Amino acid sequence: MEFTDANFETEVLQASEPVLVDFWAPWCGPCRMLTPTIEELADEYAGRVKVGKLNTDENQQTAAGYAVTSIPTVILFRNGEIVDKVVGAPPRAHFDNMLSAVTG
Repeated sequence: MEFTDANFETEVLQASEPVLVDFWAPWCGPCRMLTPTIEELADEYAGRVKVGKLNTDENQQTAAGYAVTSIPTVILFRNGEIVDKVVGAPPRAHFDNMLSAVTG
């Protein structure tokens, strides 16, 4: 799923399920390395967690609103609030731990 400045409020902050947002940009090498992991998480947690990406070059308002100064930054939201945040490209297990905390 692609998040934007225009749909962030409805798709992320008002979502009924937890939402994992990958703040990235096309020119960012570590962001591209993280993409397969994010796609795997989207498939594995489908129906329990909404997973998507937000291009920080095209959606600077939202990125600035969450003080995203380094990418990749991945933020986990639940009920419109930040539950967890990681900067960089940690191993897949880190994301599994983040998501298991909100999915049980």
